Amino acid sequence: MFDHVKFGVRDYAASRTFYLQALEPLGVTIGGEGDPSYGIEICGSNNASLCLFQTGERTAPMHIAFVAQTREQVDAFHRAALAAGAKDNGPPGLRPKYHANYYAAFVIDPDGHNIEAVCHAAG
Repeated sequence: MFDHVKFGVRDYAASRTFYLQALEPLGVTIGGEGDPSYGIEICGSNNASLCLFQTGERTAPMHIAFVAQTREQVDAFHRAALAAGAKDNGPPGLRPKYHANYYAAFVIDPDGHNIEAVCHAAG
């Protein structure tokens, strides 16, 4: 639905490291990067990108969900995000209240955002 989402982070270096490490299991790449006030563009396989830049402002909490092709990618995302310093906000598992095959994991990023990886494929 979107081409890119860009938002400010309080600690650019920490957020850059966090997102690159946490999303590595989902196959992201760096599309471009400038100084921290410009930021970094982190690209997914579907041509959509997440862009981060340094800001002194506190942003409102967001929920961002990333597509995983497999449940193993969701598991790997969760492990990588925790290793990168995230707080657990829901371990990998089925969330049948959304639909029968909704397999997701949730973490809190360095700025307090709820970050999710979700796979909609059956088992």
